[in-house]
Amino acid sequence: MNFDIVIVGAGPSGLCFAQALADSGLLTAVIERQFEDALASPAFDGREIALTHHSAQLMQTLGLWQRINQEAISPLRDARVLNGSSLYAMQIDHRDSQQNELGYLISNCLIRKAAFEAVKASANITLLTNAEIIQVSTDSKGGYLRLANGTLIEAQLIVAADSRFSETRRAMGIAVSMHDFGKTMMVCVMEHEVSHQHVAWEWFDYHQTLALLPMNGMRSSVVITLPAHDIKRLMTMPEEDFNHAVEARFKHRLGAMRLVSTRHAYPLVTVYADRFVAPRFALVGDAAVGMHPVTAHGFNFGLRSAASLAHEINTAHTRGGDIASASLLARYEKTHKRATRPLFAATHVIAKLYSNNALPARLIRRASLHIGNRISPFKRAVAHMLTEAN
Repeated sequence: MNFDIVIVGAGPSGLCFAQALADSGLLTAVIERQFEDALASPAFDGREIALTHHSAQLMQTLGLWQRINQEAISPLRDARVLNGSSLYAMQIDHRDSQQNELGYLISNCLIRKAAFEAVKASANITLLTNAEIIQVSTDSKGGYLRLANGTLIEAQLIVAADSRFSETRRAMGIAVSMHDFGKTMMVCVMEHEVSHQHVAWEWFDYHQTLALLPMNGMRSSVVITLPAHDIKRLMTMPEEDFNHAVEARFKHRLGAMRLVSTRHAYPLVTVYADRFVAPRFALVGDAAVGMHPVTAHGFNFGLRSAASLAHEINTAHTRGGDIASASLLARYEKTHKRATRPLFAATHVIAKLYSNNALPARLIRRASLHIGNRISPFKRAVAHMLTEAN
């Protein structure tokens, strides 16, 4: 089987990259281990995705935004950063970004479903599901993949979009800087008595990190980060006990809380690939940069990588050039590293400081919030980072 481009992984970033090429005339294949039914009707996985304005614009351009029920899109008006047990918070106001809101919140399963539907409607994209890759390689002429059923696939370019633990990336010999924080995140949706006012919380409490992502109505996505054994206890608690436990962790600031979804747990691991490209090969999405969730930029960076690489390819194809040339891939790598490396590094500094419970760190944490709250240019810079508004 021969294609112009083969994408490994039918997650949101891989599907969005395929959709960004849909009108190019290039023949694209997406290879995925899951069955097609799972892609067509993705199950709720607990993850609510915070989207910047730039990401929302990209999703509109790709035809995804229009496929999502607008009532399922929640505005993120403002953000609040809290430290320890104090009620004092650094406030990031939407007016600091000169927007009506900082961004939007959409369930990951809805984004996946919209991306699948968009790709499925394209005549130039082939979905190969229930497929296992057993060999991948490239040379100066192209890329080659062999499936477990014996099928050999050739392409001008192979793109890995198969998660931050990418097996394709490893098979191509690309190393990553990986950091395991030794913590686990539990995510779920809860109803609560006190209104969130569409304000997101990032609460660096002592010995735990809490996040609240406001959904429409009196519901929020709740994220609790703790050592794995503590998360296991929360995951297995009877529902009534769980409700009381979460209320207590939030110090009853939201009133009575009630679980209205399944509970899901994920290890807190970040990755940054040493290289984003190799001959006739590129990384997009989490395979390139797997972010810490504290800045909520994971899928935003995934979309950005898909759009950046697709732009280079579409431009080269329009001019009759090589869609996988070394110079093209180098430009993509330079652009995406410039867009991601500073925030990735800053996120690690923030995450380490605000998970450190030693007294000096506690004092620095408290002081930094007070100082940041009083410096308007700093708050505007943070707001612009969160919104990615033009």
